[in-house]
Amino acid sequence: MSDSAPEPGRGPAVHMGTATGRAVLLTAVLGSGMAMLDSTVVNVALPHIGRDLGADLGGLQWTVNAYMLTLAALILLGGALGDRFGRRRVFVIGVVWFALASLLCGIAPNAGVLIGARALQGVGGALLTPGSLALIQAVFREEDRAAAVGAWSGLGGVATAIGPFVGGWLVDGPGWRWVFLINLPLAAVCVPVAVKYVPETRDPNAGGRFDVLGAALGALALGAVTYALIAAPDKGASPWVIGPAVAGVLLGVAFCWVEAHRPDPMLPLEIFSIRMFSAINAVTVCVYAAFSGFFFLSVLQLQVVLGWSALAAGTALLPTTILMLLLSARSGEISQRIGPRLPLTIGPLLCAAGMVLMVRVDRGASYWADVLPPLVVLGLGMTALVAPLTATVLASVDVARAGLASGINNAAARAAGLIAVAALPLLVGMGPDAYRDPEAFGDTFRKAMYWCAGSLVVGAVLAWFTVRATALRAPKPTGERPCHPEATYHCGMASPPLDPGDA
Repeated sequence: MSDSAPEPGRGPAVHMGTATGRAVLLTAVLGSGMAMLDSTVVNVALPHIGRDLGADLGGLQWTVNAYMLTLAALILLGGALGDRFGRRRVFVIGVVWFALASLLCGIAPNAGVLIGARALQGVGGALLTPGSLALIQAVFREEDRAAAVGAWSGLGGVATAIGPFVGGWLVDGPGWRWVFLINLPLAAVCVPVAVKYVPETRDPNAGGRFDVLGAALGALALGAVTYALIAAPDKGASPWVIGPAVAGVLLGVAFCWVEAHRPDPMLPLEIFSIRMFSAINAVTVCVYAAFSGFFFLSVLQLQVVLGWSALAAGTALLPTTILMLLLSARSGEISQRIGPRLPLTIGPLLCAAGMVLMVRVDRGASYWADVLPPLVVLGLGMTALVAPLTATVLASVDVARAGLASGINNAAARAAGLIAVAALPLLVGMGPDAYRDPEAFGDTFRKAMYWCAGSLVVGAVLAWFTVRATALRAPKPTGERPCHPEATYHCGMASPPLDPGDA
C-alpha cells in the first residue's frame, strides 16, 4: 500500500504497512525505548556504582535525580523546539545527545562526572521523549495513528518490562558501566533510520520566543531544593542546607511570576484554574512520589539487606510491569465505563497495601512468600490507576491543549519523583553510609515504606473527593485557542504518556 497525499500542514500521510511507516515506528520505538530502558536499569546498578566509585547515599540519590531534574525542567521546552525547528531534527539531536551523555556515564572516573553526565542525559531525554510520539502523530495518516500509537506503546512497554532483567544481567556480567553503554548501539541504529526514512514535520504556526528563562528558573528551583534535602542528613541545619533551601523557594516564586507574566509561557498557569486538571495533578504528585521512592529503595533493600545479586533483584520487580502490560488496556476500558473516581481511589490504596506488606522483606525473606505478594498487590494497584489517571488528565482540558496538559502532568510526575528520592532518606533518618550497613538500611527502609504508603493514601483521598465519576464522559471545557493540525506536541495527544518505569 502506498503513502497517500499529505494532509495540510503535515508531512506525507504515511500508511502503517509501508516501508516508511515501519521505519517511522522503529525510529520512535528505539528513541523512546532508550529513555525507558535507562530509567529502569540504573536503579539496579546503584549499589555497584556506589561501591566502585566510593559514592555515599547522597551520590546515589544524585545519580538518579540529576537525570530527572533536567528532564522534568526541560521536557515542555523540548516539545516546543520540535514544533518550531522540526520534530525529526530535534528528535535526532536528542538521540545523539543522549547517546554521547550515556558514553560519558559509562566511562565516568568518579561520582561527580557520573552525576554531571546524568544531567546531560536528562537534556537529551527532554529532546527525544516528546519527539518520539510526535513523529507518529505528525507522519501517519489519521486512520493509522491509533494502531501506530498502540504499537509504539506496546513495544515501549516491553523495553520497560525487560529493563530490570537486562540491568541486572549487565551489572552481574560485563559490569554496571554497560547499563549506560548499551544506549550507543541503539542510537547507532536509530539515527540513520530516522535521517533516511522519517519525513520532517513542523508547526508552521509555531512562533514567539522560547521560554528559556522559565525553564532555567524551574531547573534551578528544583535543583536547589533537591540539594538541600540530600545534604541535610549529613550537614544538618547548616548554612549549606538552609541557604539552598531558601534560594530554591525564592527561585520557585520567581518562576511562577515569570510564567504568569510572559505572553508565551512554557507553563501557562491559567490551565490550573481548571479544577479537575489541578486535582488530577495533585493526585499524580502523591502517587508518583511514592512510586519513585519505592523503586529507588526497594532495589537497594533486596541487594543490601537480602544479599541478592543485581540480576535477582531486577528480575524480582518484573511482576509489577508484567501486570501493567497485561491489564492496563482492560483497566482503561473499565474506567471509561464506570468513571475514573473509583479506580483512582482503589488503585492508590492497593499500592499502599503493597508497600506496607514490603516491610516484611528483611534478612532471610523468601521471594515467593515475602517479596512476590506485595509486588503483585502493588502491580494490581498501578494497573488500576495509571491508565485512568492519564485519561482523566487529557479529558480535563479542551482537546486543543490535551498535549500540553499531558506534558505538564508528565513533568509533575517526574518532579514528584525527584523530590521523593531526595526527601525520603531525610524523613526516615537514613544517613550517608546507610546503604553500606544492612541492619541500619533495613530499619530505615521499613519506615520509608510507611511514608510511601501514606502518600498514596493522601492521593486516594484527594481522588475520592475531587475527581468526578463522570469525568471521562463530561464535555470538555470550551473557549480554548484552536489548535493547528500539525502542532502535535502541544495539541492532540502527542506528549508522552506517563511511564511507570521512570519512577
